[in-house]
Amino acid sequence: MDRILRDPRAWGVMLAAMLTIMSNAIIAPALLGLQQVFADHPHADRLIPLLVTAPSLIVAIVAPFAGLVIDRIGRRLPLMAGLVIYAIAGTAGLYLNSLEAILAGRLVLGLGVAAIMTAQATLLGDYFVGPARGRLMGYQIAATNIGGMVFVTLAGALAAQNARLPFAIYGLAILLLPILSRLLPEPPRALTGHDPGNTAGPGEPGWPATVTIMAAAAGLTFVIFYMVPTLLPYLLAEIGAGAPQQTGRALSAMMLAASVTAVISGWVRPFLGRIGTPLTGYGLLAGGFWLVSGAQGMGQVLAATPLIGAGLGLCMPTFLTTALNAAPARHRGLVSGCMTAAVFLGQFLSPLVLQPLVDMWGLPTVFALGAQGCVALGLVLGLTLKRRPQPVDKATSAH
Repeated sequence: MDRILRDPRAWGVMLAAMLTIMSNAIIAPALLGLQQVFADHPHADRLIPLLVTAPSLIVAIVAPFAGLVIDRIGRRLPLMAGLVIYAIAGTAGLYLNSLEAILAGRLVLGLGVAAIMTAQATLLGDYFVGPARGRLMGYQIAATNIGGMVFVTLAGALAAQNARLPFAIYGLAILLLPILSRLLPEPPRALTGHDPGNTAGPGEPGWPATVTIMAAAAGLTFVIFYMVPTLLPYLLAEIGAGAPQQTGRALSAMMLAASVTAVISGWVRPFLGRIGTPLTGYGLLAGGFWLVSGAQGMGQVLAATPLIGAGLGLCMPTFLTTALNAAPARHRGLVSGCMTAAVFLGQFLSPLVLQPLVDMWGLPTVFALGAQGCVALGLVLGLTLKRRPQPVDKATSAH
């Protein structure tokens, strides 16, 4: 067993992460059912897909400010407050009767997600350094996707009974609150201003540019990636596999593949290199989206979504680990907030950007465009990193 997994703090960070990135997609299997529940609403076709991505808008706006607050007052209080908000706002779809009210609850959910994700990403940077940080980032992405796989599968089963039931899954945050309070102490750096894991102080030369590149890449990647939870249910309906359980199966396969790939990403990165790792990831993403675009049945979709998950599992640890490694310790909260904002801005913009394209060209063509976009992003990111004179990853020992 990797020795960092013997550290209880590692498990605390992973449990917190489990609630965040895929929190929006939990209700994806319920979209068609909610469409029927609110069939009389004149704007249901536009508002219901936003239920998946609405929290992302608030996260994108709030996360950088949450990072500044975390740098100033510490990590634990924002994390615990975020868990409470997450549980209350996330379950609102169980008891709110208005589509607008549910959408408002989803926006409030974004406050909780912003606090949780920014705090846990900052804690990861505080607790671990160097290769250990990169490996734990892979484990964290795996935990997120394993949790998402379980949650989405459960959501699919619940949505088959009642479209509102998947909202109950968000109540898990209350159960995790005392556990995370015990596992995640306030780090010494946050209390004293000293970070024993980063003696360089100012960070790498040009670190703001590195962080900006990684944030832009993460945001654009999620614009493309999030067509899976928001558009795949409708594509499955077109090919005769529109049952909620089928959406749950497809998303679960994707998350399982992302989990496995994220776990090994920290180990394969030294062999693939800082450029080869994201390029491989984008290649897998492109292949998966291309297969979905031509899918005629569930079997092809189940072959494609694991490729998408595997590609994301290679790309995501690269983005955040590179940014945290480059930045000075005193700005980790801000950097984590900016990376969080980029990811969730991409999620929010995804249906707004893609739905007009769907209206013009149809779902298969849009998924094919997603494949082309992944190829383009991989080439641009690879060229950008190649031109950087200073390597963005430093091999330092873990503490």
